[in-house]
Amino acid sequence: MQRLQDRVAVVTGAGSGIGLATARRFAEEGAQVVCVDIDAEAGVKAAGEVGGLFVEADVTREDDVERMFATAYETYGSVDVAFNNAGISPPDDDSILETGLDAWRRVQEVNLTSVYLCCKHAIPYMRRQGKGSIINTASFVAVMGSATSQISYTASKGGVLAMSRELGVQFAREGVRVNALCPGPVNTPLLQELFAKDPERAQRRLVHVPLGRFAEASEIAAAVAFLASDDSSFITASQFLVDGGISGAYVTPL
Repeated sequence: MQRLQDRVAVVTGAGSGIGLATARRFAEEGAQVVCVDIDAEAGVKAAGEVGGLFVEADVTREDDVERMFATAYETYGSVDVAFNNAGISPPDDDSILETGLDAWRRVQEVNLTSVYLCCKHAIPYMRRQGKGSIINTASFVAVMGSATSQISYTASKGGVLAMSRELGVQFAREGVRVNALCPGPVNTPLLQELFAKDPERAQRRLVHVPLGRFAEASEIAAAVAFLASDDSSFITASQFLVDGGISGAYVTPL
């Protein structure tokens, strides 16, 4: 399909995981892709693979965020899609009883403040055009509680969800749609690294997924492409769960 033909899509965290899979999917659907990452090597590689443009940026810095959208506009002439996806889940973000203030603040900056900044600087381009789609990466943990806690991560994703809902309402009549993508556990390097350190914890989570497995990044990317396209033209201010049924399960199949 070519649902994104001639559209300009900015993807943060494009060097790996869901961001990379989405950059690939956007390119397959005809978009001009701006790959943003703090890791220059990974970002250059991603942009080269999808025939796009790499912009090195720290999305917690407002001047970097402003520059990356300006670069996208100056290069391609529009900003049609913003997939605000960059995030972290460090091992020192754990139970509220264990997580220090520095870890709390670092996760909030990367996972929530960066989304605030990206929306703040993408929306003016979309308002001028009278159209645009913003997809912010939240998580299924924004709608559920977990006893295997990553307290700052969970709180940050709840913030992304609430902010996306409000922006989706505020700018709906100007043609700007804003939705929160809520993935379940995804088979990415970030998750593999986290769970390799604690297989028991990983199994405790996996057992609750009705489909019996973690998602592949390409499956999440397919959902992002839908939200970016006109196929989702009547969807805004939504929490879009792609979680293998985990948020709907009371008990899972044997």
